Amino acid sequence: MSQSGYTARMTRKPAGELRTGFTTGACATAAATAAAGALVTGEWVDPVEITLPRGQKVLFPLESRAEGAGWARAVVVKDAGDDPDVTHGANVTATVARGATGGGLRFFAGEGVGTVTRPGLPVPVGEPAINPVPREMIGRSLADLAEAAGISADFDVTLSVPGGAELAERTWNPRLGILGGLSILGTTGIVRPFSCAAWIASIHRGVDVARAAGLAHVAGATGATSEKVAQARFGLPDHAMLDMGDFAGGMLKYIARHPVPRVTIAGGFGKLTKLAQGAMDLHSGRSQVDFEQLADLAATLGADRAEIAACNTANQALGIVGAPLACAIAEAARMKAQAVLSDAPVEVDILLIDRAGNLVALADSKGVHVP
Repeated sequence: MSQSGYTARMTRKPAGELRTGFTTGACATAAATAAAGALVTGEWVDPVEITLPRGQKVLFPLESRAEGAGWARAVVVKDAGDDPDVTHGANVTATVARGATGGGLRFFAGEGVGTVTRPGLPVPVGEPAINPVPREMIGRSLADLAEAAGISADFDVTLSVPGGAELAERTWNPRLGILGGLSILGTTGIVRPFSCAAWIASIHRGVDVARAAGLAHVAGATGATSEKVAQARFGLPDHAMLDMGDFAGGMLKYIARHPVPRVTIAGGFGKLTKLAQGAMDLHSGRSQVDFEQLADLAATLGADRAEIAACNTANQALGIVGAPLACAIAEAARMKAQAVLSDAPVEVDILLIDRAGNLVALADSKGVHVP
């Protein structure tokens, strides 16, 4: 291992610290580099060193390798660290062959790697779902190998992830129009445990796909139940449904810069109370309902302020006050969301859903409605 590098299979960190991991793009680069090196020089390097986009040098051990007439294949096991990544443990595989002279670097989707079928993503329709940064990383590494060997950098690279088609069903790929498998992703090469960045990036791609399809209405929901209600009420197609989750701010800020005429936010009373109170990240670990503020609002509706302030949950307060509080929260949430959108030509409405999946209140530019 070089003095500047570190191993891709990192040692356990002290208690309380979370391990970082590596993206599918970094793993694919390592596998492609090892395979291309064997193809060009006839020798395998294991572990293989690559340089990540920010300059870090990392050594990746090979899980397996193979070669034949005019091709070589290497497998790197994806280590996502302590992030709950569906691709953790996947065999990221690169098969490299010499391409036609002057053909340059060409990418192909093997087993378990998807193909882009809708516009709006950073990769053109019909191309393997290998994002720009992994393409650049692989291209740079293989160009260096070719230069050192005194040959042209004409390579055909096929990336595959056995079992990737099944794993992709647990991602946003089908909704984004990436069919047949996973995407090869990563902008830094490193996975930060429980990072919000990957989720927010997927929301952004969902907006891009919706805009490219010419959709005038999209919806983001805090969970599956709320999403079903919103989709059914407005008859929206799957690619209009953004996987907002807790990241209301991440969705709204992007839509403010990349407008869609109408956006619906659907969620339960607790999450939307936090939005109404100004929180943009609705996760329970990153924002809490302010019961003093909720009590002040309830008091304007005739409720006992002290009783609401003493509530343990937002839904407890809703049970006491009922529909008037639901309507007030829905309208307040709409106003907060509209403020984030600022002067963007976007109209926002709010659907407040109870735990049974019933629509409790709807707030839009025409007012607040109780079904």
